[in-house]
Amino acid sequence: MRSIGTIFRRELASYFATPLAYIFIVIFLAMAGVLTFFVGNFFERSQADLQAFFTFHPWLYLVLIPALSMRLWAEERKSGTIELFLTLPISMTQAVLGKFLASWAFAGIALALTFPFWITVNYLGNPDNGVIVASYVGSFLMAGAYLAISAAISATTNNQVIAFVVSVLVCFLFTISGAPLVLDFFQNWAPVVLVNTISSFSFLTHFQAISSGVIDLRDLVYFSSLIALFLIVNIVLVDLKKTD
Repeated sequence: MRSIGTIFRRELASYFATPLAYIFIVIFLAMAGVLTFFVGNFFERSQADLQAFFTFHPWLYLVLIPALSMRLWAEERKSGTIELFLTLPISMTQAVLGKFLASWAFAGIALALTFPFWITVNYLGNPDNGVIVASYVGSFLMAGAYLAISAAISATTNNQVIAFVVSVLVCFLFTISGAPLVLDFFQNWAPVVLVNTISSFSFLTHFQAISSGVIDLRDLVYFSSLIALFLIVNIVLVDLKKTD
């Protein structure tokens, strides 16, 4: 745990050592505000809730999380510092966990800075704060899932642009897998079990369930399992490509 903590602090500090952190946070907050108030019609809905705010989180993360994580391993490989980094007295698992947790914490900081939306809705009305808390939990877990996928893809290449594009594509498939557009294609010929399985992989399905105020164990297990799976994939990929 001490080694993971050391890597965690090193990686988290590296974000704020460059303009990247501030640019990411500003863009995230600005886009969240625009989507909430103008696209989501926050005031026109005349409802004391943050549904208009959380509805767009999957789509924000779809673009911004891959942009955040594309440098995790691709930059290390391109600069040649991955060999030096992995010669430290740490295991591959510790290296991957330290980097992932630092990125996830940074995403959590950006999410926490949206608290003015919460204050605003409480000022304007009497919202169900339990639902809002559940939505924040779901959003944070979903950010972790996007991040785990993107970090694993970043480990496959030394080109950050390729890492970004492929990450967006893979995350997009996970996001829309439960949408009618996708399910209708399979329902005409695939068995019900396969259709339900495809639907169960959708980020939207699980996030919407949590953001409705019900923190179901199945949704928590889904996001936790997905994060764990792609972290394992990340460990394997870094180990295979560390000498490339």
